[in-house]
Amino acid sequence: MRSTSDTVAAIGLAIGGALGMAGTFVAGDALRETLWTIDGVGIVVAAALLAMKYQRLGNDLVAAGFLTFLAGESLLLAGNAAGLQASVPSYAGGIALWAAGLVMVSAQATFALWMRLTAFVAALFTVSVLMILWGAPLLPTSSPLPALGYPFLVLTFIGWIRTPMKAER
Repeated sequence: MRSTSDTVAAIGLAIGGALGMAGTFVAGDALRETLWTIDGVGIVVAAALLAMKYQRLGNDLVAAGFLTFLAGESLLLAGNAAGLQASVPSYAGGIALWAAGLVMVSAQATFALWMRLTAFVAALFTVSVLMILWGAPLLPTSSPLPALGYPFLVLTFIGWIRTPMKAER
């Protein structure tokens, strides 16, 4: 039987992935900030539940990776209401923690290889962090970076959703 925590985590990741991507393509500031705030809350809840699950299973590195990812998402949430330009400092810190969390979650063979690879590609958010720190005028919606990382992040979320759902069949 699938646990309630697994179901809530899956819903949080699904909401986070869908609304996060949608927010990237929305032109209106208020709508984007609203979508990203809902997205962020869903991801924080999901990451907290997944951290607890993997810690109980004795997989401390994966659990710590989800906690690190949660910390990054919290920084992103903190900047949402400030608007795109003003959110850049918290955005850079948040995606740096995302990248670290993705690497930690994917360092062991806990998840299937394809989702570990998508997580490693998404961890290239680090390049965007360095560009921001070195003065490049990047916004969360800039293309090709950091926007190129979001689809890989969502693919990773799909894998994280499928893993507990598939294990219960």
